Amino acid sequence: MSDTAPPAPADQGGKDDMAALAKGGRTNTLGFIIRALGGIPFLFIGYRLYGVDEMGRFAAAFVIIEIFALVCALGEKRGLAQRLTEGVQDHEGTPANLVFDGMLTSLLFSLVACSILLVFPVIIFPSGTNSEFDIWMIAAIPAFALTEILLAAQAYKYDIATTVRARAIVEPWTKSIMVGVLFFVPVLSAGGLALAYLASLYAALLTALYSFLRTYGLPKGWRPRGSYLSKMTARALPLIGADVIERGTRLLDVFLLGQSASAGAVGIYFFAKEIVSVPQKLKTSFEPILSPVITKNLKIGNMTAIAAQVQQVGFWIIALQLGIALAIAIPGEAVMGLGGPAIVGGTGALALLLAAEVVASMAVVSESVLVYIARKRNLAISIGIITLQGVLTVGLILLAEHLGLDEGFKAAGAALALFIALGISSLIKATILKTLLKAPVSNLRWGLVWATGPAVVVGFAFTLLPEWTELVLGIPAILATYLFVIWKRGFNDDDRVLFRRNVGGEQEAGAA
Repeated sequence: MSDTAPPAPADQGGKDDMAALAKGGRTNTLGFIIRALGGIPFLFIGYRLYGVDEMGRFAAAFVIIEIFALVCALGEKRGLAQRLTEGVQDHEGTPANLVFDGMLTSLLFSLVACSILLVFPVIIFPSGTNSEFDIWMIAAIPAFALTEILLAAQAYKYDIATTVRARAIVEPWTKSIMVGVLFFVPVLSAGGLALAYLASLYAALLTALYSFLRTYGLPKGWRPRGSYLSKMTARALPLIGADVIERGTRLLDVFLLGQSASAGAVGIYFFAKEIVSVPQKLKTSFEPILSPVITKNLKIGNMTAIAAQVQQVGFWIIALQLGIALAIAIPGEAVMGLGGPAIVGGTGALALLLAAEVVASMAVVSESVLVYIARKRNLAISIGIITLQGVLTVGLILLAEHLGLDEGFKAAGAALALFIALGISSLIKATILKTLLKAPVSNLRWGLVWATGPAVVVGFAFTLLPEWTELVLGIPAILATYLFVIWKRGFNDDDRVLFRRNVGGEQEAGAA
């Protein structure tokens, strides 16, 4: 561990890149907070009005939909930045043309995926359906995939606000509002969960498309080029694998639990997973802006700048993530109780899942570089990690069954498997990246320890009070304590750039 931030690149371009990362991360972090607030009503309404079993069946379908959608997105979340950087320089068409190449290929893949699931619906509904409307969830695949590509195109222009609007405002709030409204429509009530989910993804797609057309315009002289599309798809395979496996590690546990536990157990675990998605989204706050910055530095061979950016962003992520994880985990029973008394049994799984996301931060940031400089090696490691997770998950679930433990222990076993797998992934990928860049990339500092101690003490004190006090007063108190200490003991001037609105202006003023 270290008490100091990584040395910032000396050149002005490095300063501009760090400023862009800070601005993008700040914007998307605000969006993540809005998204969390928008997603909570969906959970509350879903579990209170529809029921735990219904949410469990929805969760089983949701994880399969997202995996198929990630495949159909063709890794463009990170690959598009590189294609745009290379394609514009080589005059391989306008930027809009290159984006439409990706969208067409993605749409074709989506049609194939939808056809497979229509023929074999048991893949997506292993525990049955809630209504005849559930099959329409398959139509979410092209919406999700195309939105990923459009938002990646906007991120290349450093437009993170569109991602915030689409993913943090329109999507979660549409889902939360629609799931409540549809419950009171007799004809559609049973399919409220599926239809609300579908409506939210298409609303996000339209939001992203509107911004894309304003930024890039329509393609000019564009036509499908079979040879180029084939070459693009082949080149994207390692990225597709990395995206699917990275997200798959967060979904495999739900899938495997769904094969061996009741819909109710899956519903409880899914509630914990959705709560954990709050700190998890912090990692993705920097992904859209990190890819174009990395690809541009790779183009000029500035490995020192990349290492500094990875180390800096990695610390930003883990520092914010750890604070949120503590604020949720310490009053965990009260948090889980929001979904109803039947959900409280998943508190142990919640704590393990939160810890897993914290240890995963280094793997995610390291992978943002490895997908460009060591694609095949990164993919091989990811395959090994998800295989390890699968073996551990099945093994721990079977152990719980052998010992005659209830389904809450099965859920905790799945969470423990995820924690172990992600911890090993972070260690391996950070070590490889350090070797390739010939510079340190670790995001660990002693300031994290100094901030955790007081926060735990404050949180434990609030657990002695009524549950409503833990939620209303305890969570803010834990966060406030943690942030105060991390600001004083963990953050220095380079770290605090994340919270400055006019980074460039301050630098210039200081120079004058």
